[in-house]
Amino acid sequence: MTSRIIAVDPFDLVVFGATGDLAYRKLIPALFHRHRDGQIPDVSRIIGCSRRPMTDEAYRKATEDALKKFVPADEREPELVASFLERIFYVAVDATAEKSGWPDLVKVLKEGKDRVRAFYLAVSPDLFGVICEGIGAHGLITPQTRVIIEKPIGKSLESAMALSDTVGKVFKESQIYRIDHYLGKETVQNLMALRFANALFEPLWNAAHIDHVQITVAESVGVESRAGYYDTAGALRDMVQNHILQLLCLVAMEPPSQFEADAMRDEKLKVLRSLKPIVDGMAEQVTVRGQYRAGASAGGPVPGYLEELGRNDSHTETFVSIKAEIENWRWAGVPFYIRTGKRLPSRISEIVVSFKSIPHSIFGASAGSLASNQLVMRLQPDEGVRLWLMIKDPGPGGMRLRHVPLDMSFAQTFKTRSPEAYERLIMDVIRGNATLFMRRDEVEAAWRWIDPILDAWSTSREAPKSYTAGTWGPSAAIALIERDGRTWHEEMI
Repeated sequence: MTSRIIAVDPFDLVVFGATGDLAYRKLIPALFHRHRDGQIPDVSRIIGCSRRPMTDEAYRKATEDALKKFVPADEREPELVASFLERIFYVAVDATAEKSGWPDLVKVLKEGKDRVRAFYLAVSPDLFGVICEGIGAHGLITPQTRVIIEKPIGKSLESAMALSDTVGKVFKESQIYRIDHYLGKETVQNLMALRFANALFEPLWNAAHIDHVQITVAESVGVESRAGYYDTAGALRDMVQNHILQLLCLVAMEPPSQFEADAMRDEKLKVLRSLKPIVDGMAEQVTVRGQYRAGASAGGPVPGYLEELGRNDSHTETFVSIKAEIENWRWAGVPFYIRTGKRLPSRISEIVVSFKSIPHSIFGASAGSLASNQLVMRLQPDEGVRLWLMIKDPGPGGMRLRHVPLDMSFAQTFKTRSPEAYERLIMDVIRGNATLFMRRDEVEAAWRWIDPILDAWSTSREAPKSYTAGTWGPSAAIALIERDGRTWHEEMI
């Protein structure tokens, strides 16, 4: 089975921060694959911008090096690489200087004034405002202009609102695309297909039939080169406020009236506003924060967080576990257990929906214990869906039951390369499809739930609980779920 490629309108994509890690590691490979599949019209251009003086040829060479590093050799056909590099241009722009490079960018973009024009801000958030002001001041906004901004969108509700105000002075809300690459993953979108395109699940998707939901986003790496940034953020800001809460929204939201941007985002917003506030001393009971110490991974010994940070003390969490609740009719009484952390045993992201056990077993003790049905959606690695069921163990000798999965691996089922999240999301920006992007009120609603947790931690005298690198976090995270009579799903992890 092959995927259907739908071409987009001609565009100019201007990437600020074009010599940074995000551009080389994610954006350039994503755009190359869209070029390779014939989705990008011939006249479209990719224009890199950063302060560093560089010619078009020099940037094309850097782009080619990035492709060699981040795209498998069997996907880099020489003729396609050559034609892709013809799309690449470079303009040195110092966003903080009034005239440094801006006139050059104006001149380059003048040629494509009738095309879709997208500005990707792959830079530190403290430059979002000044770049947007420069774009506006130099008359670079057309009716088909969009701006793409990456997380972190603030460090609190107050700073997120200030950032949105700054960008909003130049761009309309409909032109702002707040990107969360998790929403571009194939399995995340298949979650919506499973729920809303099948009669099997939606009637059961409620508190009457679901016991609990788990969301795990685990990383095996440490903070490494991001230590400086990470120590000002922590796992709650870096992963929970955006990625994990977006996943929670897609699991919990009501069916939208249609698969359209504002209809989808309206329903996600209702979920965020229904999250039970963690206030009045509740943080100690329903949250766990941890920090990894030296341990071991598959590659051998690894340092602890403080060693990577180069400091003797820090209260920044590298692990978070939370028991969240949604106060509405569909989900009343159903806990959502979420956890994320660094230096865990595996790199894995998955959503587990655990259904309630059957009320009575007719099979007797000799058949064995009965496990509840589970729907497991694996986001990474090896994207796919598993539905765990009870079946009879083959063979004579009476009724013996086994818990086994119906397994659908996307790679094995569709026999085709699954596009990376950035490929889909960048093309959605060009189309003007904001369905998989966050709206301002979503971002602010998420921060309204997160801020009280941060406040509780900041006033607590208790440091993050220590856990050994290569383990599944502090023991308190296990206790958080097991005191409710449940356990973390760790099948195939």
